Formats: sequence, C-alpha cells, structure tokens
Amino acid sequence: MISLDAYRRQWTGNIRGDLLSGLVVALALIPEAIAFSIIAGVDPKVGLYASFSIAVITAITGGRPGMISAATAATAVLMITLVRDHGLEYLLAATVLAGLLQIGAGVTGLSFVMRYVSKSVMTGFVNALAILIFIAQLPELDPRSVTWITYLMVAAGLAIIYLFPLLTRAVPSPLVTIVVLTALAWALGLDVRVVGDMGALPDTLPVFLIPDIPLNLETLWIILPYSVAVAVVGLLESLLTQNIVDDLTDTSSNRNQECVGQGIANTATGFIGGMAGCAMIGQSIINVKSGGRGRLSSFAAGVFLLIMVVGLGDLVSIIPMPALVAVMIMVSIGTFSWSSIGNLRTHPRSSSVVMIATVATVIYTHNLAIGVLVGVLLSGIFFAGKIAQLFRVTTDISPDGRVRTYRVEGQMFYGSVEDFMAAFDFKEAPERVIIDVSGAHIWDISSVQALDMAVLKFRRDGAEVEIVGMNKASETIVDKLAVHDKPGAMDKLTAH
Repeated sequence: MISLDAYRRQWTGNIRGDLLSGLVVALALIPEAIAFSIIAGVDPKVGLYASFSIAVITAITGGRPGMISAATAATAVLMITLVRDHGLEYLLAATVLAGLLQIGAGVTGLSFVMRYVSKSVMTGFVNALAILIFIAQLPELDPRSVTWITYLMVAAGLAIIYLFPLLTRAVPSPLVTIVVLTALAWALGLDVRVVGDMGALPDTLPVFLIPDIPLNLETLWIILPYSVAVAVVGLLESLLTQNIVDDLTDTSSNRNQECVGQGIANTATGFIGGMAGCAMIGQSIINVKSGGRGRLSSFAAGVFLLIMVVGLGDLVSIIPMPALVAVMIMVSIGTFSWSSIGNLRTHPRSSSVVMIATVATVIYTHNLAIGVLVGVLLSGIFFAGKIAQLFRVTTDISPDGRVRTYRVEGQMFYGSVEDFMAAFDFKEAPERVIIDVSGAHIWDISSVQALDMAVLKFRRDGAEVEIVGMNKASETIVDKLAVHDKPGAMDKLTAH
C-alpha cells in the first residue's frame, strides 16, 4: 500500500509539467471522445462526459500516475449491439456493472495474469495500436473530402512538433501546434474541417442519474455479457498500457490498485450518463512525452476537457482537425517500436511470429483483446515446444542383461509424453526395469498417465518395475493421480 507522503508527491512533484501536458491531452481527447461516441451509437456528450469522469477518478484512485484513462474505441465497439437493441440506458447499466466486475478483479488480485503476456505480445500490441491510430487519421486525409490546405497544415503541424523542441522544451510542442494552427486557420479563414464538424458539444455539466431500466434478472442477463467483455478488454488494455508507461518513466506501479481505480471510475461514470472506458495508450504517451508524470496530469486533462467543451465550446469547436491529426500522427510514430523491425532478423523466429501474429490479428479485427489473446496462445504453444525439445531419455542395461535402467531428464508434461513413450523398448523382456526420474519433473495428468502406461506395459510382460529419484512435487501429483499400483490399473487407464 502506498504511503500518504508518496501519494502526495504523485500530485505535487511536477505541477507545471502536469498542467501543461494535461491541457494537451484534453485537446486530443475531445475529437476522440466524440468519435468513440459515434462508434457506440450514442450522443457525443456520452463520450465526453465519460472521458472527464474516468480521467478525474482514475487520477485519484488509479495505480499508475501519469496514465490517461477515458472513453476508448476498445470498449465502444463492444457496446454497439447493446445500444442498437436496447438503448442508452442499458449501456449505462452495463457500464456500472463492468466497473463493479473490475473492482472485484482488483480486490481478488486477478491482475497477476499480466505476467503471462510476453514481451513479443507487448511489442505486437504497441505496434498494432500505432498502426490503428494512424489508420484512424486517414478519413481526415481523404482527398475526396478535404482540400489541399489540409495536407499543408498537417505538414506544418508535424514540423512544429518535431522542430519546436530544438528551441525550447518549456512548452509542449503539441500544444504549440494546436494553438498556432488554430490561430492561422481562424485568421486566414482557411477551408478545413474543425472539431465542431464532428458533433455538437455539451453545454451543461453532467448530473447524477440512475439508469432507467427494470431491476430484474432479465435485465441482468441482457447486460452481463457486455459488462464482462468490457471489464476484461478494459483491464487488459489498461494493464498493458500501465506496463508501457512504467517502461517509459522507469517507475513501477500497482496493478491491483489500477484495476480497482478503473472499476470505480467506470461505476461512477455510468451514473452520470457516460460510457465505459479504460486506459488510452496514445494519450498516455502524449502525456508522458509532453512532460506529464503525476496524478495531476490526468486530473487536469479531465477538468480541462470539461471546461473546454462546456465553458469554451465555441472556441474549442474552431480547432482545425489537421492540427489534431498532426498530433496523433506524432503519437503513432512515437508509439511504434521501430527497433522491432530490425529485430526480426536477430530475435528467435518464434518471437517474431508471435509479434507479427498479434499485429495482424489486431489490424484485421480492430480488437486489441483478440490480438493479445492470439499472441498469448502462440507464446504458450512455442514455449511448450521449446521445453519439450529439452527432454530426453537415456538407457543402459546391466552386464548380465537382467536389469534395464531408463534415465529421464527434463520436463514431463503433455508436450513431451510422446517422446517419453517412444524411448521405451516394450518388446525387450528384462527381469527388472528401473525408471530413474531424478533429473525430471512431472507436471500434469498427461505425464502421470504416460508413466502409468509405461509401468503397466513392462509389468504385463513380467518385468519388475521400480520408479526412483522422484522429487517431492512430482511425488505429490503421482501419488494423487497415478493408478499403476491400484487394482484394475490397466482397465482404468484404457478407459480414459
């Protein structure tokens, strides 16, 4: 548990940098929150209210200072069918339930599953997200719907983003880009799309409300599948983003606290008319690269967002989309792991396949969770294959030919069972067979059954069989599951 002094430093240790970066993030959140609302099929204010609420609450309750959470595409796409079939009120109820499930995950410590996500999957996740961020900007660069001045402004924005830091880093270059291009577009009356073209901005503060739905089991069965999906995808993306921000800032954070923080934020958001969300890797990277490190940056992003869309909506609505496109292209470039391309030639082929498969799946499905699941499954298959290759069985026979000894080395599990059985010569008929497993470890029921089968086949031909050298852990699982010393052992084994 974090100390009060450490928690206070996470708020006050970088006030200027956090406020400036929070302002940049707030500007970047506006068009995305509107776009995600449109994806889910709800009014833009649903996404904007959600981004405000989630950013502010996770700043207070989350486990990763400097990480930005808000309404996201990953959760919005999961709600499309629910909104279409049942309406906004059911989305709000599903958001509340998803938050409660996330709180439960944090309290019970389910975040430990992140240790099974390999570096190759993480790299694939990051690269896929970078590509998706860039693809999301293409509609704003479609020559059929924008004028040539759009491309000029995007180029100018990128130039400011990358060249302004050569002059000073006192002010984040993405903020300078937005201010300069907005001023130019307004002063010159340039024909470009602006934020206001994406949808009407809310003009009132959010208010507390209880979703207007029947409180019965039928409603629960309607929203439960959506809530579970949102809870899982939201935590997966949040914890992956948390790892990335940990690496970027060379600091550590609390995963279980982050799960609880995300859950509290989503639960509260459902009661103010907002949709579910999670951590956003793009905005988190914007925040970190703009100087944001503490909890104040996320809090400021949420507060600035609400102030801008409610109090300064007319001013925000004239921000040119090319300015925000330039910022997001910078994010996609900064997010992509360029070194991973060169590493394809030097890293093990299995690692490269996992990374590429993760990227391809995410790009094809536009679902980060499915991509990560495919990557994790492939990682597990390749790992099992590598471990199975380290397995071997050697043998020798006594000078008088009466005792055959088999020495088993490595990990006995479902992936090495075939090699284990192939190592025995069951046609030979020595008086005594010794199976020495002192150099092996028995892991699962498949390996126990293989050991049973080997013992019983030798005994069937009249050999005396002895298993020696078993370690304590292996002995425990063998004593529990093995049947070779029990009556009717062969019948029991062949019945499986």
